[in-house]
Amino acid sequence: MARILVIDDDNEILILIKNTLQKDGHEIICRQGITNDIKERIPQCDLILLDVMMPGTDGYSFCRTIRNYVDCPILFLTAKGLEEDVDFGLSLGADDYIKKPFSIVELRARVNAHLRREQREKHSCFSVGNIHFQLSSREVLVNDTKLPFTKSEYEISLLLAKNHGQTFSREQIYEAVFGYDGESDESAITEHIKNIRKKFAAADTAPIKTVWGIGYRWQS
Repeated sequence: MARILVIDDDNEILILIKNTLQKDGHEIICRQGITNDIKERIPQCDLILLDVMMPGTDGYSFCRTIRNYVDCPILFLTAKGLEEDVDFGLSLGADDYIKKPFSIVELRARVNAHLRREQREKHSCFSVGNIHFQLSSREVLVNDTKLPFTKSEYEISLLLAKNHGQTFSREQIYEAVFGYDGESDESAITEHIKNIRKKFAAADTAPIKTVWGIGYRWQS
């Protein structure tokens, strides 16, 4: 099951897409335009369907804004069919184009094809806001500044960032990062978090929140 964000100013299209893709077991989040909570939703999404022509912020502008910190596929929904419009949308970082009116069969096929490809490919970058995890080199950058993380600090930060909004206890973090056969103990997590925060603070950011009595949560 994938979590899919659909943004379109036409409510009938939102209903059609939701009813169609829910049959494939996906969770569908619908928004009738660019709403205030969208940027909080984006890191949790596996794919975005984005209408081009909308009042206020259009799809092109929104794609340009989010592409630097969104790693999931972005598919444009548009009635525009000119070749130059398609080329322009793809140049902004979109992965595909679905032209209106589209068939249910085409919609399902395109969406599921991109989701299958995402499962096969290892992403080179995972981003939350202005914090970027370079997966191949195992580095963390805030904007363009690389932070001097150790391997353990990197793994802890990536775990929390990929599970944005979920609170982890020290025990859960230790088991996820070091495994049951780790040579240290969960108290080491406290020190790791302390060091991670210092390095993020040097870059003027503080993404890790303490949930008192429970553990830690990524909040940016």
